[in-house]
Amino acid sequence: MGHINSSETQKAHMTEQESDSRSGGPDLRHPWRWAYLGVGYAALGLAAAGVVLPLLPTTPFLLVAAWAFAKGSPRLEAWLYRHPRFGPFLIDWRDRRAIPRRAKAAAVAGMAGSWCLVAYGAERPTVPVIAGVVMAAVALYVVTRPTPERSSAE
Repeated sequence: MGHINSSETQKAHMTEQESDSRSGGPDLRHPWRWAYLGVGYAALGLAAAGVVLPLLPTTPFLLVAAWAFAKGSPRLEAWLYRHPRFGPFLIDWRDRRAIPRRAKAAAVAGMAGSWCLVAYGAERPTVPVIAGVVMAAVALYVVTRPTPERSSAE
């Protein structure tokens, strides 16, 4: 019988997590992993709420969840991209930086409604002007993104 030293035993019992971290994947033992998971779950919860609440956006929260899960859990990232409701939006954004027509309209309408609330409630005229300039820039960015080819995501 041959004697196996401790370094050979460690190599033989390398976990999948260690293999992932050595191959360039996320290190699942990293101390920030729990923070990424927390951010991912919070963003996913807000995205799910945005599906039913008209003034809460879904897409930005989905993008944050996908980013956080990519850092903290490849399994959850894969689940999110395969999700029947959320996956197509994420894939369109990842592959083509495309935003569906309905999402563009909802984003612009939400910003316009928000600006009306700011303009109504502001004590100083500079607040609505600054908010309007920022929202107009974001709206311009959103509407100039490509629209996905398939109509199912619209």
